Amino acid sequence: MNFKTLTIAAMMAGLAIGAQADVKVGMITTLSGGGAGLGIDVRDGFMLAVKQSGRSDLEVVIEDDQRKPDVAVQLADKMIQSEKVDVLTGIIWSNLAMAVVPATTAQGKFYLSPNAGPSALAGKGCHPNYFNVAWQNDNLHEAAGAYSNDASFKNSFILAPNYPAGKDALTGYKRFFKGDLAGEVYTKLGQTDYAAEIAQIRASGADSVFFFLPGGMGISFLKQYADSGVDLPVVGPAFSFDQGILQAVGGAAMGVKNTSQWNKDIDNAANNAFVESFQAEYGRLPSLYASQGFDTANLLMSAMDKADVGDADAFRAALKAAEFESVRGDFAFGSNHHPIQDIYVREVIKEGDVYTNKIIATGLKGHSDAYAGDCKM
Repeated sequence: MNFKTLTIAAMMAGLAIGAQADVKVGMITTLSGGGAGLGIDVRDGFMLAVKQSGRSDLEVVIEDDQRKPDVAVQLADKMIQSEKVDVLTGIIWSNLAMAVVPATTAQGKFYLSPNAGPSALAGKGCHPNYFNVAWQNDNLHEAAGAYSNDASFKNSFILAPNYPAGKDALTGYKRFFKGDLAGEVYTKLGQTDYAAEIAQIRASGADSVFFFLPGGMGISFLKQYADSGVDLPVVGPAFSFDQGILQAVGGAAMGVKNTSQWNKDIDNAANNAFVESFQAEYGRLPSLYASQGFDTANLLMSAMDKADVGDADAFRAALKAAEFESVRGDFAFGSNHHPIQDIYVREVIKEGDVYTNKIIATGLKGHSDAYAGDCKM
């Protein structure tokens, strides 16, 4: 972590530190390197909710995992053993979640995921102390598959990085897409050159492309795809068309359809206030990740209002009840502590000089995940 990141993390953590805190949260997220924008947005959304609450019974310790599983594990051990945190949160990447979450819950701590939702933790690897506030990894990709059917695509070329979320992505798309596959490719995590994959797409006979390439990977792919002259329609999840990414991609993303459980134009009081206050606080529009951090903090604080974190059964029940005003509107946990929620189809548009998304349809209504039946809680 560089000095600037350390300083920002310390300042943000300081917002929540008052007298002796009743609940101590350890936030391990990505604040440096290629995926830093995602972690920064989760952190900023979470800390905005904490600031707005004005409460002094919540302390947040923030650390940068550098998108490295070994660093995340070391930080989790330090937070649990030395910092004595009650709750962990913040992880963006599924391979880091798989390295941290099982050990965290095994030690009796709660983990609230503001992003990563690997299938292994939704099914047989579920745990009473693990709650995912974002989605199960497959969900947005399942909605993309359903949209591709509606768009009459018959032969998709699909690609994603070779790590747990990438595998869940393609599994989710294939679960709902009824057509054929012109190609299926796993790329390297963090890859920036997609010339070989674009050549495969060109030669494949595909009528459409589905890809999951979050963060900088998506920026690189979309720019190279636009420059390649391949003129096939592209579909993806929000992770490659989110607010922070769109400004870097620019016109190459215009008109692309993508799927998300959140957007800034969801019309409810909580979301309208969140979008306005986030922009006022940070000088930018919120992203999907910021909305997830915001909801995660509000879920936590709703449980704190009902139960003592030292009473694990009562606190778990309070989390499960999810009695908070989500920016998504209707929000509930399924039996495996993953959300049941609507997944929308969005289109990339331009508002003035800013690229953003608008909702054009509801892709899946009240959608759960495919692994809940394997969770024995």
